[in-house]
Amino acid sequence: MSKERSYFDKVHVWGTVWNYAALAMMLMVPVLISIVLSTWPSLSIMGKVIATLAPLYWVTGIIEVVTYVPMLGAGGTYLSFVTGNISNLKLPCGLNAMENAKVSPNTEEGEVISTISIAVSSLTTTVVIAVGVLAFSGVFSLAGDNPSFNAAFSNVLPALFGALGATYFVKHWKLGITPILVGVIVLLISPTVAVGVLMFVTIIASLIAALIIYKGLWYDDFKASRARKKESKAAEQN
Repeated sequence: MSKERSYFDKVHVWGTVWNYAALAMMLMVPVLISIVLSTWPSLSIMGKVIATLAPLYWVTGIIEVVTYVPMLGAGGTYLSFVTGNISNLKLPCGLNAMENAKVSPNTEEGEVISTISIAVSSLTTTVVIAVGVLAFSGVFSLAGDNPSFNAAFSNVLPALFGALGATYFVKHWKLGITPILVGVIVLLISPTVAVGVLMFVTIIASLIAALIIYKGLWYDDFKASRARKKESKAAEQN
């Protein structure tokens, strides 16, 4: 067995174990609350809620796996799905780390950099949240009724994604135009569309735009090559 195969086998085994462990821990919270309070939710109400929400989350879950795995790699994907906040923290962190290290996704180097960066991001996020809660617990209670604070908090994610996206759009503006336009159109048609669905649609739009651009460049290179051959033949005849 190769070292590469052995590494991915271990990643998949431990990733599966910790994903199931995290799922069990999350499910145990409401179970323990029900045990302590001696109160259990109605099965009929739970069935209605699950029947309403499950189709949405199944679709979003499948789309997120298809979308995130090629960019984050195996280790980064397992870590991200256990720790959460993928679209607003883990994904930008992994992509930014790979870009700074000048490595590509779906490579051995990209796998290592993505996994390390997402692990560090998870630890950093936990520390920052703990410090923030302890340091600003008094301020948050005062900010609850302050419209200025509410406006600032509601714009945290747009500011984060704007700052991260601007660097990519400037470097690859030809690819950036299509997903932005498609995303805006989708939000105009359905403002409440799930983030995972919107991301999947914009990524597909990016792939189509990249294919069109590639075909255009390939066609330009093909024409230039034919022109050079004609000039070479003309020069030989003369």
